[in-house]
Amino acid sequence: MTHVGVVGAGVMGAGVAQNLAQCGHTVALVDRDPDAIKQALSGIETQCRMSRLLGGPEIDAEAVIGRISTDTDLLLLAEAEVVIENITENWELKRALYREMDPVVRPDAVFVANTSAIPITRLASLTKRPRQFVGVHFMNPVPMKPAVELIPGHHTSQAALERVRDLLSSMGKKAIDVNDACGFVSNRVLMLTVNEAAYLVHENVATAETVDEVFRSCFGHPMGPLETADLIGVDTILYSVEVLYEHYADSKYRPCPLLKHMTDAGLHGRKTGEGFYSYGPSATATATATGRSAAGGGTDRSPSHD
Repeated sequence: MTHVGVVGAGVMGAGVAQNLAQCGHTVALVDRDPDAIKQALSGIETQCRMSRLLGGPEIDAEAVIGRISTDTDLLLLAEAEVVIENITENWELKRALYREMDPVVRPDAVFVANTSAIPITRLASLTKRPRQFVGVHFMNPVPMKPAVELIPGHHTSQAALERVRDLLSSMGKKAIDVNDACGFVSNRVLMLTVNEAAYLVHENVATAETVDEVFRSCFGHPMGPLETADLIGVDTILYSVEVLYEHYADSKYRPCPLLKHMTDAGLHGRKTGEGFYSYGPSATATATATGRSAAGGGTDRSPSHD
């Protein structure tokens, strides 16, 4: 089994750490925020204990947690064979992290960027190991999703790519090979869809509920685009769309002002309890005042307020 470092204890990082530990790997989970680490471990334990109730396999929660060590210091990554980075989709934050992390991690280790939009070649340029740098776009929730996008950078070696492919296989993931381009395949399409769906609410064309119902009932999608936004994180959606807009300089990627407003207001979706829908103790989401006011009057959603 591989000793894997996981950087970032948010929704994605916690999911990656859980998936790895469930499959027997030793995990070093690092985050600057000790509260984020505490929340991640609590969430992992809960997910493991509820697995059987949700129709999944029975998981030994104590064994999974026992394979995960945590710290706020990057030095915990010193002996990792593979390091998977999962921090916010923000170029400046990622640049600072890789420049700090590169000299700490052993020279033969492979870096994996779990990014939804930023080109892998660009991220690899921040390190002294571009041949040992691979992109993997994990989907949320990580332990439940059977496939990922696997993206080599311009300099990625075949050995590094196969090493990561083997690790993904051990996690139960099918690796779908995609060439390096901003947004790759999934988010070039998905982020445009979610952004345009947000514009429909912003422009009073329909409520969030109505938009999602059209996609569920007319196209057979299990979730509508705005439900998907809440699952991924409204803030993550915004950051990804901004990366696409900056990279391609194409107006079709112009971020919806409503996404900016919701991100500023902390309405990030499931992880904060409220986004396009509200998430209370009940498993059933209800439309939020944000979605309704934007569809019903929406004067506070005008671009001048963002």
